[in-house]
Amino acid sequence: QVQLVESGGGLVQAGDSLRLSCVFSGRTFSPYSMGWFRQAPEKEREFVAGISRYSGSGVYADSVKGRFTISRDNTKNTVYLQMNSLKPDDTAVYYCRAQQGSQNYWGQGTQVTVSS
Repeated sequence: QVQLVESGGGLVQAGDSLRLSCVFSGRTFSPYSMGWFRQAPEKEREFVAGISRYSGSGVYADSVKGRFTISRDNTKNTVYLQMNSLKPDDTAVYYCRAQQGSQNYWGQGTQVTVSS
């Protein structure tokens, strides 16, 4: 069974940076496409960024394009989300997702809070 463990969240000020990590275990990592999602209070979970199993270019939500960068290290079974120029609107619980075909696995999430 796939397990995902996120880390790196915290309380920061607007303009600061954070790097989230998501460690994958339980299966072979490289065949899975990976993504980051977030859910703010009283809002739906939304897509933030995704990266293919081939570790190509990431795809991003318009709201984070140019500020966030997704990457993966297949030797460490880890996907990262580098978040720069953080804004209060980025405050949310951030979730990691692994996807292969119809199979989807989610982590427990890590809280990111950006104060103004």
